[in-house]
Amino acid sequence: MTQCAEDGCENEAAVELHIPWDANREVCPDHARVWAQKDGVVPAPMDGHEDEWP
Repeated sequence: MTQCAEDGCENEAAVELHIPWDANREVCPDHARVWAQKDGVVPAPMDGHEDEWP
């Protein structure tokens, strides 16, 4: 189990964010929804978590 990369979040990471201006991050679905709204960020479900991300 990988923990969400966002500070203070203890949820399990389920989405890898490809961020053009920074390193990729593994985050929970809640944080992925916020990040996915930023230009250039591409979210991808992590293996085994495809059902958690639309």
